[in-house]
Order: sequence, then C-alpha cells, then structure tokens
Amino acid sequence: MPGNMTFEDLKEAVARGEIDTVLVAAPDMQGRLMGKRFHAAFFVNGGYKETHCCNYLLAVDMEMNTVPGYKTSSWEQGYGDYVMKPDLATLRPLPWLPGTALCLADLLEHDTHAEVRVSPRAILKAQIARARAMGFDAMMATELEFYIFENSYEALRDEGFGGLRPISGYNEDYHIFQTTKEEGLMRAVRNGLYGAGIPVENTKGEADAGQHEVNYKYSDALDTADNHVIVKQAVKEIAHAAGKAVTFMAKYDHRKAGSSSHIHQSLWTLDGKPAFEDKADHHGMSATMKHFLAGQLAHATEITAFLAPYVNSYKRFCIGLFAPTKAVWSADNRTAGFRICGLHSKAIRVECRIPGSDVNPYLACAALLAAGLDGIENRLELEPEMKGDMYAAGGVREIPKTLRAAAAALHGSAMLRRAFGDDVVDHYHHAAEWEISETDRVVTDFELQRLLERA
Repeated sequence: MPGNMTFEDLKEAVARGEIDTVLVAAPDMQGRLMGKRFHAAFFVNGGYKETHCCNYLLAVDMEMNTVPGYKTSSWEQGYGDYVMKPDLATLRPLPWLPGTALCLADLLEHDTHAEVRVSPRAILKAQIARARAMGFDAMMATELEFYIFENSYEALRDEGFGGLRPISGYNEDYHIFQTTKEEGLMRAVRNGLYGAGIPVENTKGEADAGQHEVNYKYSDALDTADNHVIVKQAVKEIAHAAGKAVTFMAKYDHRKAGSSSHIHQSLWTLDGKPAFEDKADHHGMSATMKHFLAGQLAHATEITAFLAPYVNSYKRFCIGLFAPTKAVWSADNRTAGFRICGLHSKAIRVECRIPGSDVNPYLACAALLAAGLDGIENRLELEPEMKGDMYAAGGVREIPKTLRAAAAALHGSAMLRRAFGDDVVDHYHHAAEWEISETDRVVTDFELQRLLERA
C-alpha cells in the first residue's frame, strides 16, 4: 500500500519538508483517538520513544467528565500519567491533513511500563495472543455505516442539533445515480484512506437517505481495529473540511435505519490455512468453526455490552430494518444476529451483525474472540441452525433489549472475568452503569414534547 511508512521513510519525508506534523494517538474507552500533535523534527529526533498523557483518558465519558468510581484513576489518586508508547508499525501519512503523519500508541503504566490492562488496544492484544497460543491467527473485518448531513457540525450545534438535512433525499442503498451526486466527498474518503495505507475496497449507498458504508480489507484483528478507528477519524475530518457533518450513532432517528458495524471473523492456522473450512461438511464448516460459533452464541448476552455500549445502541435493534433482534445463527440470512458467509469456500466466516457503528472495535473484537475461543477450549456443541425470518421466531435467544440488561450480564460473566480479568470487567461495567445513570438523569426533548402540556 502506498500509505505504509517506515520510520526511515518518515525521517526522509521530514528532511524533504513533506511532513512537519506527527499525530501520536491512542484509542480511548469510546474508541476515539486521543493524543498530541508533534513537530515532526522533534518526533524523529527522539519523540518517537515515548510521551505521556493523563490517565483520566481511560476514566471519562463522552463529555470528558471525570467519572467517579474508577479504580484506575481518580481525584484521590491525583490523576497521574500514562506512558504513550508509539507503535511505529502503525506509522502512516494522512493525505487529507497537509504535511501530517499519524502513529498509534499503546498506553503503559508510568512506573512499570507494563501495558495498561483496561486500555482497549491491550485488551484486544491479549486475546490475539491467546488465539496464537492455541495455534490460530484471528482475522477480522468491520463494515462501517454512517449518515452524511448537509449541515456542518458548527451549524448543528448553533441550531441545537435540529434541522438535520441528510445529503440524499431518499434511500440510496446501492444507488449509483444518487451516490454519484455525493461522489466528491466519498471519492476523497476512498483516496484519502488509500493514501493512508488503509486497503479500501469500496464505498456504497446504504439503506436510508444519506447513509453510506465504507469497506476495507479483511486483515488480522489488531490491524482491523486500528483501521476502523482511523477510518472513522478520516470520514469525520474529510466531511468537516467539505462543510458536512457525519454521525456514527447507532440510531440517530427512530424513524430511520440504524448504522451498523458488522464484524466478520475467522481463524487461520499459523501456517496460513483456513481453520474454519471443511469441504465435507454440509455448510463447509469445520469442527473448530462450530465450537467457535457455539461459544459466541452461548455468551452472546454477556458480551453485548461490548458490542452495543450506549443506551442509544439498543434503539437500533428493531424489526424490519436489517438490525438483528435474535442472537441465533443462520446461513446467509440477514435476519440472524450471527450470519454464516462464504459457505463452501476458504472464505467461510462468522458475521456478527449485532454491533452498531458506535462500537469500540478493540473491545468488540476482543469480546467476540474471547467467547469464540472459550467455545473451542470447551468444545461447545453448536445448536441447530435457525432458518426463515428470525424476527418472527419465538422462544429463542434474544439480544438484550437495554444496556441495563447487558451490563448486568457483563458484570456476572465468569467467561469474561477469566478472559479479561476482574479489573477489566469491573472497569467497563462501571462505564456502562455511568451511561445508564446519565441517561436516566437527563430530561429529553421527547419527554418535553410528550408531557409538558398533557401530563
């Protein structure tokens, strides 16, 4: 890929005056990139070794409120520092930001330089290492959907987030004519990401007015999560430069289709063979794949808080708009929470359709891996395939209907406590409880419209 950049490439680009800024950023609990902008000369002359950030970055909410109750950082502990250790393997130029390169970083404890256990990148890396110890490489891909609006972010804030005007006037799923009208922006997204070393496959119109999807290459799990957060950052920045706004909310309007981030998954042997393929099987699924899928189904309720992290996330799970409501499996069936794709080929894989585009990809991929690997370790038997319309199916496992229910299942999950550790589970359970309490506390426009006069 043209966007791949070694440290030597960066030094040469800095010497030529082509790069003058290096962003060093780590993903936070919400999957946002947090960090600093370095003068490129300082970065190549030693800044690449490490820098520091306040440890509150893994203990705040979306509003950057200092949330009480976290064990890792607090006012009582003085909100000290984490080390940000740049991962030079992630170094790349950002063509949409002049003279700028990006390097993702891992968060380390200040005293020991051990990885911060509750940091999203560390959580995923631990599950990848667990898979490798079992003889597998974890391969994944995320599909990101989002809405584009004619309004800018600044205009939306000035208008109290009213008057949203989607860039399209109608459902543009696969529409070439409508997406031609929006090609100026989406071409900039594709080319910008490609220039940044993200192996973009395509963009397309999605299932409602103004909705788009970007797809990028199936890769190893860590690379996929890294690509995911860079894609989100790029789409927002490129749209902002064009005077547009985008949203990755799971459900921005109850009348509209939600935005998903389906996660495709498979395991490959360390010598590069597909561990999920068995040509003799009815669906082409190996015993390993069946155990993996059985683990994800058995623990689907427990991992949902990592797949749907906000109260809003659960408003996407509704009948008839292609978001699942049942945590069951089916072959090439988009009404199931777990869809089997690539039947009878080496590309056979599990597509988890539960996550929305608001997901933190590191946490979601780690949770899915943990559940699948548990299925393999315990040789869990795969339940029978469901067929037909899952929306109409009764008496089957449902996706939790609220974050409250999902958070309770997370807190009680023995599997996740074994896989992640009590500290990680308790940390993210606390985050979910805070989201619930904040939503319970705030009066909404819906309540005003419904109750102000008539209550």
